[in-house]
Order: sequence, then C-alpha cells, then structure tokens
Amino acid sequence: MFNDIGALELVTIVVLGILVFGPDKLPKVIQDVTGFIRKVRAFSDSAKHDIRSELGPEFKDFEFEDLNPKTFIRKQLTENEDLKEIRTSFDLRKELNDVSDAVKSSEAGAAPATSAAAAGTPAVTGPDLLKKPAAPAPEERSRFDADAT
Repeated sequence: MFNDIGALELVTIVVLGILVFGPDKLPKVIQDVTGFIRKVRAFSDSAKHDIRSELGPEFKDFEFEDLNPKTFIRKQLTENEDLKEIRTSFDLRKELNDVSDAVKSSEAGAAPATSAAAAGTPAVTGPDLLKKPAAPAPEERSRFDADAT
C-alpha cells in the first residue's frame, strides 16, 4: 500500500504529525489510525467474502482486481487463444526484413540502370515519381483545390 513512500517523505509525515498533534498525543493518534485501518480492511474482506458467497460457485475464481480495466484488458489479451494465434502468425521483424530486402534489391537494380544510361543505352524504368505533373489546361481545371480536400 505504501510501497512508494521514501525515507524523506516518511520523516516529513512524522515531523508534521509531531507539529500538529504534539509529542504526547502522537502515539494515541497512531494507535487510532492503525485501528481504523484494521477495521476498514476487515470490513472490506467481509464484504468480498459476502459477495463471493452470494455469487455462487460459478464465480469462485472471481477476483475483484479483475474489475480494474487495465487488469481486465491485460488478462483478456494474454488468455484469449485467438489473439495468441494472431500474435504468433504476425511477425513484425519478418515483415520489416522483407520490406528492407525489397528496398535494397530495388536500389541494387536501379544502380545498373543508371550505369547503363550513362553508357548510352536507354534504360527501361517506370514514371519519375519525383517530377511534378504538368498543370492541366484552364478548361480542364476543377473549381476546387484537390490537394486541399
């Protein structure tokens, strides 16, 4: 419950407790607070036990922590067989390696084409994707900007 409280924070709480309640009343306040925490824990444990007994034997594996959305989603993702199958069938590293190999092979194929073009033989290539298309004639232009939509 208090796993994230450091030594400096604990000292600060103690100093504030001494300043607020005084050194003679502080032990009594600490006893009252710990007694209150014990009663709250006992109450919550009995409430959990009552709820489990009322739900019946079908919900004997029910955990209240599963009601937390983060825990529920994590449990569903790890226990669902269909998702495990999808996760194992989709290998992102393999896909990235395939794409990088395709890019490298296209770069390697483009290098001989440029050397052939430099030698004077025309190379068969696709359209130049870096070149902007020519502007259409005024009668062919649309009344709206296609890039803006």
